[in-house]
Amino acid sequence: MDLDTVRTFVAAADAGQFQEAAAELGITQQAVSKRIAALERTLGVRLFTRTARGVGLTIDGQAFLPHARELLRVAERAVASVRTGRRPLRVDIIASRGAASGLMRGFHRAQPEIDLDVVMLFDIETAVAAIRSGEIDASFRAVGAPGRPLPEDIESVRVLDEPLELLTGPAHALAGARSVTIAQLAGHRIWMPGIVPGTEWAAYYDDLVAEFGLAIEATGPNFGSDALLDTIADTPALATFMGRHTLPQVPPADTPTAWPAGQGLRRIPVTDPTPVYPHSLLWHRDNPHPALAVLRAHLAAAAAGHDAAGTWVPGWVVPR
Repeated sequence: MDLDTVRTFVAAADAGQFQEAAAELGITQQAVSKRIAALERTLGVRLFTRTARGVGLTIDGQAFLPHARELLRVAERAVASVRTGRRPLRVDIIASRGAASGLMRGFHRAQPEIDLDVVMLFDIETAVAAIRSGEIDASFRAVGAPGRPLPEDIESVRVLDEPLELLTGPAHALAGARSVTIAQLAGHRIWMPGIVPGTEWAAYYDDLVAEFGLAIEATGPNFGSDALLDTIADTPALATFMGRHTLPQVPPADTPTAWPAGQGLRRIPVTDPTPVYPHSLLWHRDNPHPALAVLRAHLAAAAAGHDAAGTWVPGWVVPR
């Protein structure tokens, strides 16, 4: 259905005269008549009758009017959803509890006037496709994994190096340590059921295993972080890696209060070197959304140092 004819019908119904509707729309009275006639042919009914004062709605015209108004409202919302500067900034944060989520919460606190639409896509290929199609404006990803080059029209900047920490239950052999070296983890079972082969985070942990001879197990279904924490808390032989910003509600090893109550989880820094997970922001170089530039400036101002002494990232990670 042609929206111009619907818009003309509503204007004529409100004005009660084709001449006034023409003046409001900036067209001729003849054009109004033609549009109304075209709409009546499309619907197969008469919408107006002539009166001494101008035109009046028929019964069919009265029935169609509220739907016509709603059609115009829907059209306005559809346009606003894609009009740069009027639609929300759409950002992929991978997971609701990860570091990227924390970065976006900080951005929202700093810029509450900017509308955000947060999504969680699966892997970097999906995220890049969504960026290129315009489905999203930006994504947080680890960039540079072998076999996963970014297209030339995708820009990236490294915004956060997140230290990995060991998470254990209270009966684990390392639970009492204030910190552990990465060499001390050799021989311990590190369970990470969220690692999916072929993803960028799988490439990261593959290199971590190869570099330091760790035993990372990705067996079993991934029921989410709550189930993982329950299993780690109850199984002395298992530990897992967590990003420092992923579970801020789990206190550090030297904090006397355990969380959640009764679990006794221990969060232990890893040193010599500290493995860090590199988060980069990705966006399309031609994306004109004004809030994207604000987000990039915010992240640049908040970014900590990268490639610091005593840290490790795979060799394929794109430098800052």
